[in-house]
Amino acid sequence: MKSKIVLLLLVCWGAAAQAQTKLSTKKMKALVDESLRFSARQYKHMMKSLPDSLFPRSTNKDGSLMTAKFNWWTAGFYPGSCWYLYEYTKDDAFKKEAEKRQVYLLPDQYRTNTHDLGFLMYCSFGNGLRITGNAAYKDILMTSSRSLITRYKPTIEAIRSWDHPGWKCPVIIDNMMNLEMLAWATRNSGEPIFLNIAVNHANTTIKNHFRDDYSSYHVIDYDTTTGKVFAKKTHQGHSDASAWSRGQAWGLYGYTMMYRETKDPKYLDQAKHIADYMLNHPRMPKDLIPYYDYDAPEIPNAIRDASAGAVMSSALLELSKYVDKQDGKRYWNAGADALASLAGPAYRAKEGENNNFILMHSTGSMPGKSEIDVPLSYADYYFLEALLRYKNWAPR
Repeated sequence: MKSKIVLLLLVCWGAAAQAQTKLSTKKMKALVDESLRFSARQYKHMMKSLPDSLFPRSTNKDGSLMTAKFNWWTAGFYPGSCWYLYEYTKDDAFKKEAEKRQVYLLPDQYRTNTHDLGFLMYCSFGNGLRITGNAAYKDILMTSSRSLITRYKPTIEAIRSWDHPGWKCPVIIDNMMNLEMLAWATRNSGEPIFLNIAVNHANTTIKNHFRDDYSSYHVIDYDTTTGKVFAKKTHQGHSDASAWSRGQAWGLYGYTMMYRETKDPKYLDQAKHIADYMLNHPRMPKDLIPYYDYDAPEIPNAIRDASAGAVMSSALLELSKYVDKQDGKRYWNAGADALASLAGPAYRAKEGENNNFILMHSTGSMPGKSEIDVPLSYADYYFLEALLRYKNWAPR
């Protein structure tokens, strides 16, 4: 009983702590603008140091820049970040860099061996289309969408994530992020199949990925014949039963997006439940940048995941637009507080350092001993997205 009372007090304290944002709107706006200017300078350094045909991924163990080829799942984030910086600065150098790198991504539109086409193509060409209106990008995104839905399994009503040996039909929570391109494809083409598949996938994920407290499993492995769940696992979190922090952020972002695209209230309810799980968690740090897993046994000495904080921040800022005034203020303030933490010296690199990535202290896969406490290209991408969302949506 005593432990339950302590947990309740911690939850109440967490909610109260987030009722007031760390910075005034005026100071936050100044920090956002300063962070965007810094990011532009930092990525100018990145542009000069990055080899042709490659994409920034992370930092190697020896401290050198880790790059990726066009077929690595993170390759679309760098041109997407350049589009965001072009949107802010109107500097043609960022537009040219995005266009240059996107050429190498063109073969990805035909791939049917990955679920990551949303990350690869929509974060890059999708932003390019939104910002420039380049009609050629529509055909590329439609081809990418048609490739993605080949992975849809009707018996499961979900899109297969991996073709890795050792799994029957794995579906990961990350896959929620690739549904946005399918929603776009239906809007653009008028063909309902794309959004229908996205809706079915989102519904199956609600049914099987989430525990009663709205924490998420990372991987659900399905039997393709019966559609039944074969196993519930993790590939990047602490354990099968734990709450991997970036997975929680993917879910929050994905269901907020699905509500935007469909206006189905069950997606808004799901996003709110996930947000409340995260924000009221007794092991959420005061600065709102999560440990790599909410159940990491080494907390409070566990390493953080700035990428989870960036995805969460961006999602919370959007979620605040769709809820009532009280919840809207709470989610907005929490998103702003996480963004302020990321923009501070604990997580944001110094100019010219960190292999010219913007953010430090992200975590790729603890069990895989891969990309531990390093910069990650997608942390930068969602940080920039959150900065622009704050700038565009903050009260005038």
